[in-house]
Amino acid sequence: MSPDTSPRSLDGLLETGRPYVLSLFRIVVGLLFFCHGASSLLGWMGGVMGTGKTVEAGTWPGWYAAVIQLVGGALVMLGLGTRIAAFICSGSMAYAYFHEHQPEKLWPLQNGGEASAMFCWAFFLIVFTGPGPWALDRIFGSSRASATAAEPRRQPSAV
Repeated sequence: MSPDTSPRSLDGLLETGRPYVLSLFRIVVGLLFFCHGASSLLGWMGGVMGTGKTVEAGTWPGWYAAVIQLVGGALVMLGLGTRIAAFICSGSMAYAYFHEHQPEKLWPLQNGGEASAMFCWAFFLIVFTGPGPWALDRIFGSSRASATAAEPRRQPSAV
């Protein structure tokens, strides 16, 4: 028996709200990532690691990671080029985790890589869910990709 998805049921209400919650998720994840980049590149919110300083231009991997955080976070937050930006952000966080954190200890809690792991998987989810209805992609970009993410998937019916 399939769940009741009428608008009056809890499942129906949750299904109706899903695209909007995914948009909010994308906006918050993008904003948080943008803040990391702004902190590292512009010295905002205490600068790098609370020192008030910025990452020296061109240093590997810190400066490049900060550029991806600033630009990628802004693009994801605005919902512009969302899937490509989220894919690049996810990859940068996978690199950060496996190159910077994981060699120290296996688990994120032990090696300080929780943020890298969470951002990696959050952005990877956004790659597959798309930007949702509240995105500039719907205005400037591929409306097909945005509309697909905004509409709930229909279950195939048995014939």
